[in-house]
Amino acid sequence: MAFFYYTEAETGYLKKKDKRLGAVIDTLGHIEREVIDDLFEALVFSIVGQQISTKAQVTVWGRVRDGLGAVTPETVTAAGEEMLRGFGLSGRKAGYILSAAGRILRGELDLKALEKMSDAEVKQELCRLPGVGVWTAEMLMTFSMQRKNILSFGDYGIRKGLRMVYHHREIGQKLFERYYKRYTPYASVASLYLWAVAGGAVPGMRDYAPRRR
Repeated sequence: MAFFYYTEAETGYLKKKDKRLGAVIDTLGHIEREVIDDLFEALVFSIVGQQISTKAQVTVWGRVRDGLGAVTPETVTAAGEEMLRGFGLSGRKAGYILSAAGRILRGELDLKALEKMSDAEVKQELCRLPGVGVWTAEMLMTFSMQRKNILSFGDYGIRKGLRMVYHHREIGQKLFERYYKRYTPYASVASLYLWAVAGGAVPGMRDYAPRRR
């Protein structure tokens, strides 16, 4: 099992840049978030989980891994749509996965080449894959590629964490960008703590978003 790698150098930087986030870091200590090192496997895992509960994702993912043995472009292609649907995937999701596998096998997408690209370039390349939007690309960049400077505006937990730490009623794009610049170049590490806060890890912190009537 692998975890997102960061050290006291990153948290020390964030603590100097932001006292409120620094207090959260001191309270929670080092956070271990599991990653999937293989980018294609992580992509399949992400597609499996689209629009279903976490529990259902774990169940279907277990079937996929057990059924394929190794989740690679080769094993996915050999399995075909019928077998993938037999694992519990919809036809659309099976199509997304097969399309990605085909592009890789045909040399249209070189996953290793992504490692040398900028964050913006990687996001652009990943978003060309069917079924991969900006949020999915950002999660893959964080929890597979372990890029250190990702903060996802499209992620509800990130916006909620920002509201809770900084007592905002809402997080718009301009305000979000201000925090992203403050956390750079370690926004991904900040994200780990914002997700933890959003999940209730710090007692007494509440969401300042207006209550719906």
